[in-house]
Amino acid sequence: MRLVLASRNHHKLCELEALLAPHGLVGLSDGLDLPPEVGDTFAANALGKARAAVSLTGSTAVADDSGIEALALGGAPGVRSARYAGEDATDAENLAKLLREVPPGADPRVAYVCALAVVWPDGTELLAEGRCDGRLTHELRGARGFGYDPAFLPDDLPGGRTMAELSPAEKSAISHRGRAARALVDDLDRIEAA
Repeated sequence: MRLVLASRNHHKLCELEALLAPHGLVGLSDGLDLPPEVGDTFAANALGKARAAVSLTGSTAVADDSGIEALALGGAPGVRSARYAGEDATDAENLAKLLREVPPGADPRVAYVCALAVVWPDGTELLAEGRCDGRLTHELRGARGFGYDPAFLPDDLPGGRTMAELSPAEKSAISHRGRAARALVDDLDRIEAA
């Protein structure tokens, strides 16, 4: 199945392209603008983006909404993860704000959460979610990954490596996006087989 990704985020396109195989993925064409994210959950935002992409392209679309939730902040930044330090904030600015607001000595527990939605032109919708629990570190390490990865120590992997230190295969095996994508692919395969 060929899916239009409701995003121009190159990191997400590369990561999801591998995770959603054998289903093909194509990025959103230039000039097509998605509405702002206004949902208060990852699922609501993913569905909103996928619905908008279907409306704009007439093709089956997939959308991701994901972020980090810090227990010390009552789940923030949550759905505002990409804009935590402001609408045009960089990954580094967002991470710096999180580290300021969860200082050393505070509860370090965090979770990456991902919702993936597929919407067909006939209005059929499918949603899958994934989660990766971990701890926040103020010792940033690793050159891979993006976003909050240099400060995220996943619970599922011993050895104290951050998400930014993992190989793509290691990261995909335990990440929130990897878990959501595997669940979504299973559902897509069942639909195609029916």
